[in-house]
Amino acid sequence: MGTWDIGPFDNDTAADFSSTVDEAPEERKADVLLAAFREVIETGDDYLDSDLAVEAVAAAALVAAQLPGGTPVTTPYGPDQAIPPLPAALRPEAVAALDRVLAKDSELLELWEESDGEEWKAGVLHLRAVLAAAMA
Repeated sequence: MGTWDIGPFDNDTAADFSSTVDEAPEERKADVLLAAFREVIETGDDYLDSDLAVEAVAAAALVAAQLPGGTPVTTPYGPDQAIPPLPAALRPEAVAALDRVLAKDSELLELWEESDGEEWKAGVLHLRAVLAAAMA
């Protein structure tokens, strides 16, 4: 995986995921995000591949961007097309996926921990906080 910074879209896998989101019809974009969350959640206690985790983090960033306290996705590596208003039902799925990304047996977490990824982890925790606040 080529990674150049700590943001949700600052790696090759997330940039490719952005293309997948762009290629989906507007009415199916939420389904693409939900699929990314569910793939991560459904790993349970099994080892979580970093590519799946990266896609879930990027998807969570897209959901959080529409919420108070969320950061707009302005990077050129994010989706080119506007994301329609997303259903509130995605928020708990996103939180559960981020919790899994930050749990044991997560390759992405391990990779960041090897390179002093506290700033990356703080960014993921911020996404989670924005999503959780919107569920309250």
